[in-house]
Parts: sequence; C-alpha cells; structure tokens
Amino acid sequence: MSKDTPSLPLDQVLIGDCRQVLQELPEDSVDLVFADPPYSFAQYDQFTREWLTACRRVLKPTGTLWVIGSYHNIYRVGKILQDLGFWFLNDVVWVKANPMPNFRGVRYTNAHETLLWMQKKKGARYTFNYHAMKGLNDDLQMREKAHPTQKPEALLYRVIMSSSNPEDVILDPFFGTGTTGAVARKLHRHFIGVEIDKKYVELAMKRVNQVVQLEFDPPIYVTPNPRRQKRVPFGNLVENGMLEPGQLLYFGADGTLTAKVLADGKLSFNGQRGSIHQLAKTIHDGPSNGWKVWYYWDEKEKQRQPIDHLRELVREELSKQTKPAKKG
Repeated sequence: MSKDTPSLPLDQVLIGDCRQVLQELPEDSVDLVFADPPYSFAQYDQFTREWLTACRRVLKPTGTLWVIGSYHNIYRVGKILQDLGFWFLNDVVWVKANPMPNFRGVRYTNAHETLLWMQKKKGARYTFNYHAMKGLNDDLQMREKAHPTQKPEALLYRVIMSSSNPEDVILDPFFGTGTTGAVARKLHRHFIGVEIDKKYVELAMKRVNQVVQLEFDPPIYVTPNPRRQKRVPFGNLVENGMLEPGQLLYFGADGTLTAKVLADGKLSFNGQRGSIHQLAKTIHDGPSNGWKVWYYWDEKEKQRQPIDHLRELVREELSKQTKPAKKG
C-alpha cells in the first residue's frame, strides 16, 4: 500500500448497501475491486450503474476491477462498465466443474461464468503479474458453500495474485462469506468488505480470522518480473571466471550434445559460432532460451546446473553493490 493512501477501514467488513457505504471512503484509495453482484433486482440497470459508479470513485487511476456473472447479467454489466468509462482488458471464462444440470432439457447447461477485467482509465499503468500466473494450475473447482453464490478460493487466488501486489487494498462490495478477505489475508493484501446482510458478516469475519497469515517474506509473496531484472550478458560469466574458455556446456540436464565456451562470450558447436540463444535455436530447431537449456558441471554439487543459476548469482552480487549504504 502506497504511503499516500488515505486512512481506510482496512481488513474490516462494513455493514450496509455498498452504494451508500462507499461514499464514506476517500476517492482514489483502493487498488483492486472484485465484485460478484446479485442480479435479482427489478431495476437492475440502475442498481448496476450506481454500485459501479461508487466503485469507480474509490478506485485508484491505476486500479482495475473484476466483475463476475453469468449470461443473466454479465452482458448488461459490460455495457454499463463501458458507458461509465471503464476500459476492457480481458474477459475470462471460469468453467464450473459441477454445473447445475438442466432437468427440463430445453436449453444447454449453464456450465460457466464470465469475468470481465477492466481498468479505470484507458492507457494507465496497471498491475498484471503474468509470471505468477504461469505457475498456477487449473484447479478452479467449486467447493462446499455457505453462500448461494460463494466463489471458490482458487478462483479468487488467481484474481488477486494476477492483479495486485502485497499491501495493496482490495475492495469487495458484495462480501458474502468473505472469500475475498480470506484470500487477501493469506496473500498479504488488505481488504475492505461491504455486506448488506448482517447474517453473513459474522460468518465472513470468522472465516477471515481463521486464516493463518505467515510472516511476510518478499521472495515468497512477490513475483519477480524477468523484464525488470538486471541484464547480465553471458560474457560476464566468462569475464568473472564463473565459466572458463574451453569449458564444455551441455544441452539439457541429461543431454549428450556439448558446446565449448569461447573467450569472447560465444559458444562453439559443430564448427558453428554463436550466442547461447542462437546455438540453442539451431539444435532445438526453434526459439529457445539459452539460459534455461545450457548446463554446466557444478563440481561442488557434483551435478549439472543450468547456466541461469550463475546469472542469478551475478544479479545478487550486483544488487548488493547498488544498495545504498546505511547511515552511521
């Protein structure tokens, strides 16, 4: 959470109608909104416009909003979002593992819901932790629920991991039994919940308070973005003596193909000279990340290691050199 964030009722559930409750929050104060709105109102479009307007007011210019719904309401919500000035980033389909069967047999089973991911301001910088998402599996199955539309934690886990950072503030205007709050707490985010039904508030806070929040450790909860990491040319490994000219590199952890390290930071393979990426592409017959596919023999560990391991050691050393000295 940034230092300029106004005072907020963090990690609390506010009782009442979100259209009124959100007026008490400062403008531009939350980083992410997740909403699973009800759709049983007679004046649905008016209701939708009002709660989205309230959310837009408190959402930071760099913030994003997720809203989930089925064919009953999601297209109407999408139109109103655009009318209010939100900008589409993605629509994402959540496929239900155990959808409600259609016993009458007059239409297809409604086996999915759609999530709309919107940004408040077109072109603004926003959070998207792409590299965090690559490591998550596809287990988004429903679990036993106390609330009629309660979403599984795995779904919220993905939403929160992908579009927020530790200490960010996440708003859920239809808090229900607190799935958003529970996952936010687990991932070291703050939450603000709004719930109109008092019977769910106690359930929600009990659920959130049962979450054991481990001590914050950046390497665990902050996903590094390779594009923002310090660039380390392969030649640096040779210059620093981590690899020697003439040393063999192996293509793959168990591969038999080898290349020689050259003094100029290139490799030699079957008479060809090239970078770690060029020769990997030649062998693989397609694009390859040389840092991941070339291995060296680690004498200390008595096993092959990817050369990316050496690159990370260089990055760690560079980070130590660039840290400001402590004032004495």
